[in-house]
Amino acid sequence: MPRKQSRLTLPLALLAGAGGLFAGRAGTSFLARPGPTADDREPADGRHKVVIVGAGFGGLQAAISLRHRQDIDLTVMDSQNHHLFQPLLYQVATAALSPDDIAAPIRGILPIGFNARVLMDQVTGVDIAARHVICGDQRLPYDTLVLATGSKPSYFGHEDWSDAAPGLKTLDDAVELRNRILEAFEKAAYEADPNERKRLLTFVLIGGGATGVEMAGSIAELAHSMLSRNYDLGGLRAHIVLIEAGPRLLAGFASDLSDNATKALASLGVEIQTNTRVTDIKGDRVILENQTLVAETVIWTAGTEATPVAEWLDLKPGRGGRVPVDTRLRVQGHPEIHIIGDAALALDRDGKAFPALAPVAKQQGHYVAQAIMGGLDGWPAQAPFRYRDFGTLATIGRNKAVAEFGPVHLTGTLAWLTWAGAHIFFLIGFRNRVMVSMQWIFAYATRQRSNRLIIRGFRGPSSKIPSQA
Repeated sequence: MPRKQSRLTLPLALLAGAGGLFAGRAGTSFLARPGPTADDREPADGRHKVVIVGAGFGGLQAAISLRHRQDIDLTVMDSQNHHLFQPLLYQVATAALSPDDIAAPIRGILPIGFNARVLMDQVTGVDIAARHVICGDQRLPYDTLVLATGSKPSYFGHEDWSDAAPGLKTLDDAVELRNRILEAFEKAAYEADPNERKRLLTFVLIGGGATGVEMAGSIAELAHSMLSRNYDLGGLRAHIVLIEAGPRLLAGFASDLSDNATKALASLGVEIQTNTRVTDIKGDRVILENQTLVAETVIWTAGTEATPVAEWLDLKPGRGGRVPVDTRLRVQGHPEIHIIGDAALALDRDGKAFPALAPVAKQQGHYVAQAIMGGLDGWPAQAPFRYRDFGTLATIGRNKAVAEFGPVHLTGTLAWLTWAGAHIFFLIGFRNRVMVSMQWIFAYATRQRSNRLIIRGFRGPSSKIPSQA
């Protein structure tokens, strides 16, 4: 067990350990530097038209790498006007951070002074023959197309479950989940019936990957350490249940780290059910193979699938809806089209798909940018993409985390500080790094979260206000 530290020492260590607070662009230390390749198409006006669809980790990294090239006509498209730091999205959903702490306007990252045009629009298709991106009735020509549109929650053929069990992919999702979680406590404070109050205070998370583990731990801390001091719940405590179909949590981590995370969650009062499959979700009922859970709040963290890139390109999708690409992240037969990040099914030297992680997308974005610039400069063919794995981290709660750096495994406070420092470093923008650091230090010192706002009219049972004896 890690040695206890004073209330001041650990927040200061957190801030110092972040390291990247005053760093430059997020993610530069994770970038591979392979050689470039050639592109065989030159536009008539002499400026190479590059269209990047998606301003997530991969698309934004590609744009940042290309933004100073005056011989490139660069356009960045996204359906949102902001870049989102998705690894901390669950902290918005659990009132630890505000939405603007983990997001930054794309136009602020790529202002007019840089050689990039930013468009907010929804892509509906791609005309491969004409080399046009289709946005409704509008068409945008390209010479090189980079598709970095990410992923969305996958309900494995049960799309009707999405209303009862929303996923967590956008700021809208996070704010909606925050509303649901906080409203559950507001309703429970009104409710006189113990059984109904128990239902209101039950939270079921489906999926024991990193998002499910981090979300479960954060809800447990919010409920037991913070909200319990603000709500009179008649002696009841929130009941958090984490369901995983596989044999253990955090299947992508080493087994010892998975076991550590399981014990850490149990110490926070989270009920963990592994080897358990959900057979149906109907309203507030989660139907399992051997029981039915009744819960006011159900959250889907079980899986993702690629956005409809395969449909746009009229291609057969691979596993998880991802589009197969070659070792240089290009669509077979169309070297002018690159797909990166969660939308790409790219294989390593052992034939295994690269994981859907932010560092993978960032390295792929830089790789593709180097390929485009190398083609314009006449450099030799580019080596296949290789991912440099710098480790995997997940946090469970206060002073609780796991980190895997090859053979080096960290747990407890050291892993937690490493996790915090890495996330602060990779945030976009100095302002966001400062705000997140301050929010975490405040929460650690006070055991309070200041972002507990319900952003809509309260839909509580006004007819059930208990009498004051």
